[in-house]
Amino acid sequence: MSRSVTNFIGMELVLIPSGSFRMGGDKNLEQAEDHETPRHRVNITKAFYMGKHTVTQREWSEIMNDNPSEFKDETRPVERISWNDVQGFIQKLNKKEKTDTYRLPTEAEWEYAARADTQNAYNFGPDINTLTLYAWYRKNSGGKTHPVGELKSNPWGLHDMHGNVHEWCQDWFDRIYYSQSPSNDPLGPSSGLAKVLRGGDWGSKDWYCRCASRSLSSPDRRSNRVGFRLVRMV
Repeated sequence: MSRSVTNFIGMELVLIPSGSFRMGGDKNLEQAEDHETPRHRVNITKAFYMGKHTVTQREWSEIMNDNPSEFKDETRPVERISWNDVQGFIQKLNKKEKTDTYRLPTEAEWEYAARADTQNAYNFGPDINTLTLYAWYRKNSGGKTHPVGELKSNPWGLHDMHGNVHEWCQDWFDRIYYSQSPSNDPLGPSSGLAKVLRGGDWGSKDWYCRCASRSLSSPDRRSNRVGFRLVRMV
């Protein structure tokens, strides 16, 4: 199994191994919110590929023949795209590659990949002063997105898991889901009103860029602070 793959539009995806982790935030160490608790053991039973970067404006344009982004630059994340818009992109990408293996990550897959076998609030450790080396956020972004991959990656080779743009996940959002989540490959609630967002963005305070931080948005809402990265099943 290759450690990374590159598809026909030049999108690089990194192999994420199967494994287990503690999902959620710690109330004492990071002042986690109630909907980020309780911390619970999750098993990701199958390896998968995940985008090394969030999907760029060039990659989006290659498939969709448009660019809705506010901060125009083909090397920056595509933004101002809704969860529903992303489903259209995935459908077209799968069709062009004659596959059905591309999708959004589940919330559990996203946090598992973001943590990369670490357990601190951030995947580089507990020192908040280090965040500027890994994330574009309110302190250093200048009020805009930045080209993907300019800052340091996490231990598994994924860039911008903290900051730059919030990232859509596949799951519906439920404030109490963690208290009833299955241990193996949780898929989130079966229905809901809002979809999960993860990762923080260029306008976020540092606290919102934590691995455990959860946000939500209507699946038809578009924002210049929201983009996405893809998973490809092995």
